Amino acid sequence: MSLFRRSFATMTSSGFRTPSKIVCIGRNYADHVQELNNVRPKQPFFFLKPPSSIVLPGAGPVIRPRGVDLHYEVELGVILNKRLRDFDAADEKSALDAIESYLLAIDMTSRNGQNEAKKKGLPWDIAKGFDTFLPLSRVIPKSAIPDPHNIEIFLKVNGETRQDASTNLMLFQIPRLLSDISKVMTLEPGDIVITGTPAGVGPVVPGDVMRAGLRVDGKELEEAKIEIPVEESTSSYEFSET
Repeated sequence: MSLFRRSFATMTSSGFRTPSKIVCIGRNYADHVQELNNVRPKQPFFFLKPPSSIVLPGAGPVIRPRGVDLHYEVELGVILNKRLRDFDAADEKSALDAIESYLLAIDMTSRNGQNEAKKKGLPWDIAKGFDTFLPLSRVIPKSAIPDPHNIEIFLKVNGETRQDASTNLMLFQIPRLLSDISKVMTLEPGDIVITGTPAGVGPVVPGDVMRAGLRVDGKELEEAKIEIPVEESTSSYEFSET
């Protein structure tokens, strides 16, 4: 059985379902928009990561492909419990009712691949979609996060804090995110939406260890802890310009 299939077997026993898709929100924190010299969006901007990019707790390292400038981006994720299609953002209660549980995620990015894609008007799939490019925490019960717009998420590299910010800094809150996505593509039960990253993104190299977490009222949640090393790829892939 492949690592991917074993991982999802673990996910099922831990309360996850295999997602039909993973929708990622870009540029949802103003300070992150600024640090990458991007334009602040007028509406939510999103892209997809494949389920095969998921790494579950204890399932292995993040693998850096050769020639890739590998960056971390810590994000709050939501797991949905119902189908949403053409959803009204004003119905905030129904939006939050559609959340089954939460998780923490690290959206790994080939920054040089992404920069080339942006410069040349190419899609971002390669920059975001490598195997192991989405480490996840365990499932966080919904009851553990009374208000997803008032928690703190952080990431450390080799013990040094690199990202630490409140989700109250989101440009677009979760009801608006779910609404905008659902007007383009139907969201299904089990789908994962990761909600954007704050400032502080940066590179990691083989030998580094990332640790990410989430605090509610100043207290770190055990279920949200991620600790994962970075290793060099042994595959034949090597980044080169398109």
